[in-house]
Order: sequence, then structure tokens, then C-alpha cells
Amino acid sequence: MLLAVDIGNTDIKLGVFDGSELRASWRWATDAARLTDEYAVQLGWLLANVDLSPDHITRVAVCSVVPQLTGTFRQMAHQYLGAEPLEISESTFTGIPLRVDNPREVGPDRIANAAGAKAAYPLPVVIVDFGTATNFDVVSRHGEFLGGCFAPGIQSAIEGLMSRAARLQRFDLVAPSRVIGTNTVMCLQAGTIFGYVGLVEGLIRRIEKELGEEALIIGTGGLVETIAAQTDTIQVVDQNLTLTGLRYLAELNELRGAE
Repeated sequence: MLLAVDIGNTDIKLGVFDGSELRASWRWATDAARLTDEYAVQLGWLLANVDLSPDHITRVAVCSVVPQLTGTFRQMAHQYLGAEPLEISESTFTGIPLRVDNPREVGPDRIANAAGAKAAYPLPVVIVDFGTATNFDVVSRHGEFLGGCFAPGIQSAIEGLMSRAARLQRFDLVAPSRVIGTNTVMCLQAGTIFGYVGLVEGLIRRIEKELGEEALIIGTGGLVETIAAQTDTIQVVDQNLTLTGLRYLAELNELRGAE
């Protein structure tokens, strides 16, 4: 079985694949201070909870934007799973040309998302990943990574606002019934959620205009459901897109190594 690990700045998504079947998945809060042993114990407990054990894991694929944790999970793979992890980078064999100025600037998570989209959906696609940042990534009809754009993530924007406005209060991230709020919480909810809807819709229009054709719009990431519920622009919600991409890349590189 394959353990796929997507290490982000806000959370860590893990999935166990038996062939193409995702047997189990979990999301952890990212904590760069935690030790290898702690993560290994937590993984062991979660595996046991779905009637699996570390002995079932024979392969590991990792994409990470947190360098401190890249080494932590590499050590966990070696020490507890007896596996050499595939660590995704711009130099990994993907079959997806990176048509950007500097391929080293393309994050491993963006590469995994592009691979997941290529494996599972008709091209071209635009992937909107709602994480610490909101990433828009474009894969052409020929399977090329063309680049994209970034915006502040929803939670990042909220935290920045709250840190600078002493009189504002914390609020639940749910859509209000109206855009015109009649109290502070409604105003914050409307501006945040409907504002991000407008951001997504506007950027997608511009991306498709530059691309010269319509694309399938795929949403992923922790807060995708909140925005996707308010717009028809996001056509597919796939919370496991990055994990699917890691599985695809692991299989691709395993086949290449066997040649």
C-alpha cells in the first residue's frame, strides 16, 4: 500500500491507497515542532483504527512546503515504515512540462495537484486550491503546467484583518443570507465569503480569456466547500486531488524505475 502525504503550512493531509482505492484519509494540523516519533505514533493509531498497520505500507510519496517537516516525514518513512519516500519537486519525473520562468519556484503541492488533475480529469483545467494561500494553477489541454496566480488564503486574510482591527470580533465562516450586512458579524461574513467568490469568478474569467478556451475548474483545499457552495464557477470539488496526484506520481516513477 502507498502512504501519500501532503504537508502544507496549515495542515497535513494523509491518505492510504490500495492500488487506486483510497482506503483512508486524515487531516492533521501542521506542527513543525513535533518529533518524528510523535507523528509515527499518531499514524500508527490512525492506521489501527481502520484495521491497518505500518507493515501494510510499502511505499511513501510526499509533497511538502514545510522544509522542517520534510525531513521529519522522511525519517518516519525510513525508521517506521522501512520505505524510501518519493519526495516531489521540480526535478521529479511527472510527464508534465513546467512552462514557467523558473521551475524551482513551482511548489510540490502545485505539481501534485497538476498530476492529480491530469490523471483524473479532461484537460485543460484550472485548479483552485484554498489553503494558506489561494492558488490558481493552469494545466493546458496538452498536459503542460502553464503557471497561475496566488491570492491570500481566506484564513490568512481574516487573521491579518483581526490583528490590525482591535474592535472586530471573531466570526464563524458561514455565508450570511444577504450581502448587505446589518451587524458587524454579517458584514465580516459577507465581505469575506462573497468577496472571495468574486475573486474566484473574476480571476477564472481572466485566466480563461488568456488561455483562449474554457477549462474545467476544480476546487480543492480545506475551505473549498465554503466558496464552492456560493458559485457555479467551481465545477468540481475534489478534496483528495493532491493525494491522487501523489499516487499517480508514485506509480509513474515506479514504472519508470522498473524499465
